[in-house]
Amino acid sequence: MKWKAYDELAWTDTILAPPETYQEEASFYLQILNKILKKDISKNPPTILHLGCGAGGHDCHFKKHFQITGVDISEGMLKIARETNPQLEYIYGDMRTVKLSRKFDVVIIPDSIMYMTTLNDLKMAINNSVRHLNTGGAFLTVTHVREDFQNNNFAYSGEKEDTHITVFENNYIVSDTTYEATIVYLIRQNGKQHIYHEVHTLGLFPYNTWLNIFKENHLTISQADMNHLYDKYLLEDGQYKLKIFSAILSKQKYE
Repeated sequence: MKWKAYDELAWTDTILAPPETYQEEASFYLQILNKILKKDISKNPPTILHLGCGAGGHDCHFKKHFQITGVDISEGMLKIARETNPQLEYIYGDMRTVKLSRKFDVVIIPDSIMYMTTLNDLKMAINNSVRHLNTGGAFLTVTHVREDFQNNNFAYSGEKEDTHITVFENNYIVSDTTYEATIVYLIRQNGKQHIYHEVHTLGLFPYNTWLNIFKENHLTISQADMNHLYDKYLLEDGQYKLKIFSAILSKQKYE
């Protein structure tokens, strides 16, 4: 699982999506967690395990409210995260299999669970999240459901000093449970142009599949729609619908 976007091109993330662009999204997640935890998390910061933490953009806002441990499978993104949030703990690991020696008050996967491309991958990621969660702790993830997903095109851009970046992305359904994100980078630096491209395969599962996995793990799910997060990047008449699933762990399935 070595992608240019998350390794040799990880540095582009801070130009395309600097930490301030995550504020609205992170605030929405914080509202949900405040509600389901039924306490003011600002008064007694809970511990949080952020799986698939990427370059740490969300964590710039979460760290005001949580004691954060971030986990990611891409060293390039972890390098950026550590530079952006040097006071936080970041660990290399796969969300399906990472084993930490402690449990957390909150486990979140807000931006990367779509990289689970098989039902077994998805189950492993949710199971492992629950293994790291205290009883009464909160779980939150953001994803697509198969019924709402459609093919889309996106364009992103950013610039800093002598660097200008434009990224084009095409999402295309290729099977009942997967879609492809084909990404093209156009980077201009010091008057020189560089073009990179790659294809990411991502998972796409029906709504009831998600509910069944949550039920197996003793997670009673609440949900909210977040359908406008990517509107400013969408081309043509695209729609990019996302669901936020959140829950309290009612009892331990794993010791």
